[in-house]
Amino acid sequence: MDYTLKFSKRMDETLKKFTEILCGNLDNQAQIDKELAAGKQVHPYAKHVTAICDHKIINRPADHKGIYILEESYYTYPEKETQVKPLFFYVRSDGNKKVLLQSVSIPEKYNLHEVVNSNERLVFDFNELTFSAFGTAEYALQVTGQFTTNHIADIGNGVTFQLTETLSESGLSVMEIIQKDGVKLTPYDTPIIYKKIE
Repeated sequence: MDYTLKFSKRMDETLKKFTEILCGNLDNQAQIDKELAAGKQVHPYAKHVTAICDHKIINRPADHKGIYILEESYYTYPEKETQVKPLFFYVRSDGNKKVLLQSVSIPEKYNLHEVVNSNERLVFDFNELTFSAFGTAEYALQVTGQFTTNHIADIGNGVTFQLTETLSESGLSVMEIIQKDGVKLTPYDTPIIYKKIE
């Protein structure tokens, strides 16, 4: 079911456009193919399965605006097991061509392998949800129709997370830089390029 339409009353045109770009099945297989053809895989194979999950939220106040999104993230480095990293977002419009995104902490009681959009039994209690240390990323809608952000979060314990991202109808360009005490932990220096999987 297309929940973008179902929950359209909670979205203005900016937020609707943002969710239409972000949601769906995306991966960077084309990027990996180019790297392998050039002789070296630089990025992990990465896949996102992303969808609006408002229907999975119970005890939500009727006047609580915005949209909840569940992004299943899978990363596979050569000769390593796939890492499963579901991400849970709360997004809303500022009413002025910007989308504000906050990361919601997934309660510890959940098995991360069960936190998938296809799990019809998956339910989140609004009263148990808290935001992570990620802060609020501002995505600005450009005249080109793209959304861009450059967000830096102080996670604590000397860890910083920088997200530089461009969302467009042609795909996503995502660069995540994690640093610990000023030392970069991210093993690559260029963005992961996602395309919609047909």
